[in-house]
Amino acid sequence: MKTKKVSAKYVEWLNAEDMHQASRNWISELRFIKDEQHFFEDLIKDHTLQLIDPENFPKSKIIIENLKKLQKKNKSLIKKIIVHENKLQVMVDGIDEPQKEEAYKDKHRELIIIISKYLKDYRKLKTKLFEVVKTAMKKEKQKLLLK
Repeated sequence: MKTKKVSAKYVEWLNAEDMHQASRNWISELRFIKDEQHFFEDLIKDHTLQLIDPENFPKSKIIIENLKKLQKKNKSLIKKIIVHENKLQVMVDGIDEPQKEEAYKDKHRELIIIISKYLKDYRKLKTKLFEVVKTAMKKEKQKLLLK
């Protein structure tokens, strides 16, 4: 069975200002996520005993491993976007270089897809993490009430 390579194209024109603003928004969002991930690490540390409970451990382990992977990916994405942002000069320098400009736009389109997938994966992880911690906290509260 042959697979087709799907190529996403923006229908609208990508101008330098829009790409600059998108890059700035991505960096801002990824830095916020980075801070949020530090909060999640603290949350996990605060509830370690509940999360290593035999009932929660398999889910918790997977979530923590995925959180670490997403933290590394976050760092990598921030660096890529900063490099991409620094190369914006090719779009605004006034010199007509269609190949370089098209390559920049292609990279921007690629980043749109990568960032979208990362954000989707991150939201899923975040939901799972909160579910596991919430369940663990409820069980702990029930144990305290029974004592």
